Amino acid sequence: MLRRFLTNYAVRHQHPANRLLHGIGLPVTFVLPVILLIEGQTVWAGASFVAGYLLQFAGHAIEGNDAGEVILVKKLAGRPSIDVVDRANRSSHEV
Repeated sequence: MLRRFLTNYAVRHQHPANRLLHGIGLPVTFVLPVILLIEGQTVWAGASFVAGYLLQFAGHAIEGNDAGEVILVKKLAGRPSIDVVDRANRSSHEV
């Protein structure tokens, strides 16, 4: 199960900018808010959570696919989603 998750994650995060934004965004989303909550900084904890998610969503916009949460909502609504972008077949001028 973990292997499947990691393989899927790697396929959905191929663009270097997406990887960078996730590398920053994940700790800002999940680690920093915990630290800030422990310190009693609830407003900053909420702001860091939102900022981290925005970084990750920006990464998926650059990658050209939907974020996992967006995929879930679209599937529940019966709408199509973009799970994976085949980077090997994209032209070199595309971002």
